[in-house]
Amino acid sequence: MITFLTILIALICLMLTLVVLIQNPKGGGLDSTFGGSGANQMFGAAKSTDLVEKITWGLAIALFVLCIITAIVVNGGGAAAAGSDLLNVPVQ
Repeated sequence: MITFLTILIALICLMLTLVVLIQNPKGGGLDSTFGGSGANQMFGAAKSTDLVEKITWGLAIALFVLCIITAIVVNGGGAAAAGSDLLNVPVQ
């Protein structure tokens, strides 16, 4: 399970890196990278940057959530598991 989550986090990191590199702070970004005016005609300038921005936010949120889930899994269930260790102490 931890290996699967780690691989998934690595893939999301790679995709997030690529999506951020596609963006251009000067407004060119996706339009100039993939076909210039062809991409501009297909999506429109505003729509293509909105799409890239939504993908970036979605990947960032997915990365955040997966990191929290992985931390809980590695910890063994969070606070509930820590409290259950106290209940399983053998009585002498």
